Amino acid sequence: MTTMLEPLRRIAAYAVCADSVGRVLLVRASERSGTPGTWSLPGGAVDHGEDPNHTVVRETAAETGLSVAVSGLDDVLADMRALPERGITIHTDRLIYRVSVRGGTLTDRVDRPTDLARWVTPTEARELPLRAFTARALGLPASSADVVPDEPPEFPSFYAVPGPDGLHRAQRFAAYAVATDPDGRVLLTRVSDGYPGAGCWHLPGGGTDYGEQPGAALIRELVEETGQQGRLVELLGVASHRDAASLGPEGYPIDWHGVRAFYRVMVDQPAPPTVTDVGGSTCEARWFAREELGALPADRLTEVTAEAVQAARLA
Repeated sequence: MTTMLEPLRRIAAYAVCADSVGRVLLVRASERSGTPGTWSLPGGAVDHGEDPNHTVVRETAAETGLSVAVSGLDDVLADMRALPERGITIHTDRLIYRVSVRGGTLTDRVDRPTDLARWVTPTEARELPLRAFTARALGLPASSADVVPDEPPEFPSFYAVPGPDGLHRAQRFAAYAVATDPDGRVLLTRVSDGYPGAGCWHLPGGGTDYGEQPGAALIRELVEETGQQGRLVELLGVASHRDAASLGPEGYPIDWHGVRAFYRVMVDQPAPPTVTDVGGSTCEARWFAREELGALPADRLTEVTAEAVQAARLA
């Protein structure tokens, strides 16, 4: 039964790479993988503290022999799959990047989790057993044989493990909103005392739950933190930040690596902000006019907020 499997989470980055005649680069999972014989985009797990942009370059080179350059972010999605033979269920947050080839020679690997790398046409790809996330990225019907759990297993929102440097490590995926109303005001939240960044203004949002899609998590968090109903407009980007010795309510330093997707969200019918999740990391929510946002000192904004506001061209 999949409900009895140990739950794990990871963050991964993948490359959509097309050549001049429209073929796409795919890799085949070997017998050493959890899904042997299936085909997917090149890519893999994000190491602790690693920027996903670097992950996709590193993993594509390792799996295909090609050096690539990242040109953009296409999608962010999540999925679960059960691996009963390994006794685990994995939730993976997948970042899908567009890349182009800079150099190298297409190479197959031996005795690795992937064993073949090929350029394939869209027609050929349609006939392959594609992983579900790969089919979605390529706009093709899914034909994956992944075993999907009937329901998400219980998994703590906070999960830290001892690291090699003596600090506990935690890698967390989160989704945040650059939320605006019809008058162009921007919605921000203030970080509670006792949490990293206390007193700073932050984007509404937070960590996604096990089995939850980023967009759905964001809309849920928007209600919990501000009382606003919003709709997703577009994916703006992904930020990667590491705080190597962050002291929070846990009471001991943690080496945090946060990977955060941020979206433009429209609140069509704004209301006075209300923090419904009392006692959490958010103590206040407020609408800011553009000029008020621009007047905030840089050190009163969290890193991801400053990046997202710039990406959305609000400041």
